[in-house]
Amino acid sequence: MSLQSPFISTAKPFLRALRGETIIPPPLWLMRQAGRYLPEYRQVRARVHSFLELCYSPELAAEVTLQPIRRYGFDAAILFSDILVVPDALGQPVTFHEGRGPTLERLKNKADVTRLSLEKFISSLAPVYKTVQFLAQTLSPTVALIGFAGAPWTVAAYMIEGGGSKDFAHAKLWSLGQGPMEQLMELLTEATIRHLLAQIAAGAEAVQVFDSWAGVLPENEFLQFVVNPTKKIVERIHKTYPTIPIIAFPRGAGIQYKIFVKETGVQAVSLDSSVPLMWAAKYLQPYATIQGNLDPIALFAGGNNMLKRVQRIIDVLSHGPFVFNLGHGIVPETPLEHVAELVKYIRLCGVR
Repeated sequence: MSLQSPFISTAKPFLRALRGETIIPPPLWLMRQAGRYLPEYRQVRARVHSFLELCYSPELAAEVTLQPIRRYGFDAAILFSDILVVPDALGQPVTFHEGRGPTLERLKNKADVTRLSLEKFISSLAPVYKTVQFLAQTLSPTVALIGFAGAPWTVAAYMIEGGGSKDFAHAKLWSLGQGPMEQLMELLTEATIRHLLAQIAAGAEAVQVFDSWAGVLPENEFLQFVVNPTKKIVERIHKTYPTIPIIAFPRGAGIQYKIFVKETGVQAVSLDSSVPLMWAAKYLQPYATIQGNLDPIALFAGGNNMLKRVQRIIDVLSHGPFVFNLGHGIVPETPLEHVAELVKYIRLCGVR
């Protein structure tokens, strides 16, 4: 992997790792590093009526994006937003409820899908791109800026189910021909591409595609609705921005991570905590930068048990291109001092 980009600075360890360099100590950021575990985030959240209002308020969204950078000095900032701004901008309103998660009016048939539209998609998300612009002008020369989107399958699953689900049965039925899945996936793939391209144009230096529910699909549907859309996204982004690094997170994919990496062409793959480290080093790291994969509950627990797990991840994965991260997002109850302990330990790993 040898990426060059007008947006990429050689001073940024995170972007160097995505280009395929092996860096000791490894660059570090954490999924959901801006969020409810931070008291400063809770103060900002209390100033707005809803979560989406926060996402669509550029000054406030930029502020909460920067909070973990100020506190912990991570190597990358990830835009504060949500994967469900995409259906919201397509015409399927989203509501977030404290303690219950998102709610959407469930898609039930072809007519519901046909009512969705890309006509005002970019203009509806203009506040998000304004946030990216502000961050690109504000971050220090050593901190990279990550844009992101939900993968088409995961966003489709929320849209079809009307929110989260234990088994995503409605979405899986659509994937088996019991609904207009191909029409919806085509729309979402195009929307995702446009959303990511707009973030890059605004200053994002890398993008991550979150496929949180990839692991619920069996092999054939995984290829059709996870691998193929991601491949299209990578190809289209690289047609306009050939050297922008793309990270993908097909959470729960198991051994299908291997075909995912080879077929999609992503520069980096984020691993959930269930992926065996030695297997990842052998079968994934020769083809892509590895990102991950400490269990967020280990971070919540802290102490020597956490540090032993951190050291093993570093021992196995730091011989190739690697970015330290979690296997999923920080849980809200995580003590601040545990995150500080993690950062300090990783920063010192190259001098022990």
